[in-house]
Amino acid sequence: MSRKIPLVPTILVGLAVAVMIGLGIWQLERREQKLALLESYRAAAGQRPIAWPTLPPKEPLPLFRYATGNCLEVVGFRTAAGQNLQGEPGYLVIADCRTGAEGPGMSVELGWSKNPNAGKSWHGGLVSGTIAPDSRRLMRLVAASPGPGLVASAPPSPDTIPNNHFSYAVQWFLFAGIAALIYVLALRQRWRKEASNG
Repeated sequence: MSRKIPLVPTILVGLAVAVMIGLGIWQLERREQKLALLESYRAAAGQRPIAWPTLPPKEPLPLFRYATGNCLEVVGFRTAAGQNLQGEPGYLVIADCRTGAEGPGMSVELGWSKNPNAGKSWHGGLVSGTIAPDSRRLMRLVAASPGPGLVASAPPSPDTIPNNHFSYAVQWFLFAGIAALIYVLALRQRWRKEASNG
């Protein structure tokens, strides 16, 4: 007795498996790109200092470069979870600044405190430090010297940037394998029923 393979479901499952394998391969390619990017970030610490960009940032961002910027006016304060040099958890105090009549402005991580309201007496000025990622403005300047009433926050490091692409690739390959296995088991069960009915 010949075993019939349903055409449409097989094509659909095959396409789904192919897409998942493709996504896994794409994640492996992204992993290599991320590794190269992280390596460039590690090398950035040894490059010459730069001025804070006056135009909106473009990829690749100048992350982990030493830079100097001028906060003409503080337009607001915010906090983020972070650590000090000793690794204690607390609040990073960040000032959002105006740097001119136009332009992207600048965010300055003034330092760390257990008190989320600390450090808000800072009124701006020249700031030097290391450029770090920022969830709101893409990047911020981590001040080398803490602001008033604050202590130094932990220095930014490329090692804090996750590179999960390999685990994502493994997940996609597992999904593809599981989908194929489930379909094969479903086919076998269908063939058993057909054999028992025939």
